[in-house]
Amino acid sequence: MVQDSVTGRIGRRSIIAGAGLLVAPPVRAQGSWPDRPVTLVCCFPPGGSTDTSARLVAPGMAEILGKPVVVENRAGAGGNIGIGYVARAAADGYTLLCASSVFVVNASLYRNAPYDPYRDFAPVGTLGASPNLICVRADSGITSLAQLIALAKAQPDRFNYASPGIGTTPHLAGEVLKLRTGIQMQHIPFLGAGPAVQAILAGTVEVLVASQGGSVEAARASGQTLALAQTGAIRSPDLPDVPTLGELGIADAVSETFNALYAPAGTPAPVVERLATAVLAVLARPDVAQRYRVAGVPVVPEGADGLKARVAREVPLWREVIRQAKIAVE
Repeated sequence: MVQDSVTGRIGRRSIIAGAGLLVAPPVRAQGSWPDRPVTLVCCFPPGGSTDTSARLVAPGMAEILGKPVVVENRAGAGGNIGIGYVARAAADGYTLLCASSVFVVNASLYRNAPYDPYRDFAPVGTLGASPNLICVRADSGITSLAQLIALAKAQPDRFNYASPGIGTTPHLAGEVLKLRTGIQMQHIPFLGAGPAVQAILAGTVEVLVASQGGSVEAARASGQTLALAQTGAIRSPDLPDVPTLGELGIADAVSETFNALYAPAGTPAPVVERLATAVLAVLARPDVAQRYRVAGVPVVPEGADGLKARVAREVPLWREVIRQAKIAVE
């Protein structure tokens, strides 16, 4: 398994800065690109919205590009394992990153993040976005967010909450909830939404904060969990009975989790353009859009320019949240 600076590996920028080390020029893709399979590296394990987003877009991309598109999961360190791996990959269009909002968070959260969100990647396109949900087990006896808050205030050491990992927007959404309401809940990070869902179903955690898609939506739709609130600015059309935090009187707590594709910096512009065009074409298909919606990750076809603008907007936004919540990871 590839390690990053969080687990002891020297960060990419440190390597580049090392005295006497040579940095190889980016590999240029040939005019026949693609002439072999393309790999989408998902920075979380199977079962979450990021993995689901990658697997929904891959078949259509393969059809358009004429070569297989394979999804490979490289999870760990809050997404940094997969992100760092692709940041160091050859810039030839054959290795892409599928990441959630951790992409715009981790560079500010981790003291030695293995990538720079601006310098190390070329945006390809956003796939989808969904609000984060605050959930409990359906048999917990808790039926509203107000009840959860009241119990947490009365018993400050009782509650913990699971998230898909340190630095994910669900993690930060949980911290924002604590800041805005004055409650205490211990954060229990997992290696993705799939394991976090299994933890709440097993009763090892009491609250789950995770994005709507993947196994989170499956658990809610099957009646195993109850969503007390969603973090979007408005109610999701697919969650008409779940109130927003704003409706519940909790201001300045809007967040969502988005999933997107990136290529290593230096990937030839014509290759990035072909990838971006292919992604937009796949997302425009009604059957694909419906699969994303059913999975709880409504399509957001922003394209490369839209994703670039989103990254530029959200990196400083989450940096400020991290500062206010006093979160830092070595």
